[in-house]
Amino acid sequence: MHLDALSLFGLFAVTLMLVTYALENRSPWYVLAFAVACLLGSVYGFLQGAWPFGMVEAVWSVVAARRWWTLRVPRK
Repeated sequence: MHLDALSLFGLFAVTLMLVTYALENRSPWYVLAFAVACLLGSVYGFLQGAWPFGMVEAVWSVVAARRWWTLRVPRK
């Protein structure tokens, strides 16, 4: 099996998404890492020409970043 650079990048992005999602309840920093991984997944989607995947991952990135923002600010 031969993987080109784009496929390896996509594999890295979705693996990072899986790992950081699984660890999200350990620290808000994993939520931020998940947001970054979703952004990488979005870049991958656009680069491979699957723009619907790229758009959905971009939205997930924003949702996760907002979740991280609300988790890191202490509630009163």
